[in-house]
Amino acid sequence: MICGGVDIGGTKIEARLFSPELTTLETRRVATPTRDLKSFLDTLADQVDWLQARSGIGATLPIGIAQPGLVDPQSGVAFAANVPISGHIVAAELAERIGRALSAMNDCQAFTLSETRDGAGDGFASVVGLVMGTGVAAGFVLTGAATPRFNGSALEIGHVGVPARLLLSKGLPLWRCGCGKLGCFEPYASGSGLAAIGRHRLGRSATAEEMFAEAADGARDCAAVLDEWTELVGELLYTIQVLHDPDCIVLGGGVSRAPNIAVRLREGLMRVKLGEMRLPQIRVARHGGSSGARGAALMARDIAQASERQVRGDRGV
Repeated sequence: MICGGVDIGGTKIEARLFSPELTTLETRRVATPTRDLKSFLDTLADQVDWLQARSGIGATLPIGIAQPGLVDPQSGVAFAANVPISGHIVAAELAERIGRALSAMNDCQAFTLSETRDGAGDGFASVVGLVMGTGVAAGFVLTGAATPRFNGSALEIGHVGVPARLLLSKGLPLWRCGCGKLGCFEPYASGSGLAAIGRHRLGRSATAEEMFAEAADGARDCAAVLDEWTELVGELLYTIQVLHDPDCIVLGGGVSRAPNIAVRLREGLMRVKLGEMRLPQIRVARHGGSSGARGAALMARDIAQASERQVRGDRGV
């Protein structure tokens, strides 16, 4: 069954049309309007219209939406930091514009679902998808299905506090997170967190990508920053393991493109693991940047196929 997915990000809204085999047929990216809800919904509706037109089957095309932040499962009200949807029921307001209902899920849940279906987490019973870019967040899939979330969130692991012993031992400042709290993992373990540690230690600005490249060229100061960051992320992975004990952790986001990142982070987890606990597999996402839209499309296709089976059952077919 052909299907479509729309992945909403802070800078772009990406629409992808997928074949029945879930390979990308066409992709369209547009800038995310961040100033007002009307422009945002108009752009989102235009992406849906584009998918329907390119599919050739119009409004019967299964389309899923991957959106950031929280979506309350009871009220449908959304909360997000980087897009103008907080306090609104996005699915209902979009449906009013386009004349049809669409399925929506958290973007990290969509990423993780995608990677469990012919992705890096395929074949594992429980998978955490850890996305490390500007921020840090994760999704959780159990036996091939995205788990229901009481608050409609993913695993907001980036907003768990870094242990005080670790920050004290490193002499790192207590940085404020975008959520407003002090000492969350996100300002340290994200790609932007790595850059912040670099500024603090080196006295100059360098992106995460630049520090990986400089360390590979023999820069010892950058290598030391990466080692420190690896310890922090190892503690984050340890937190994930003791809370969720997944078979596999799939890495996504900009940091996942760093050389040998899975090996580096496995070593970081090895140093802090609890007793004789076996380590989960740590893998880099197979579908990369397409996983958000792909996971949303998978969800929409699953719902459409279940509906078709129900109709055939009611007809006695």
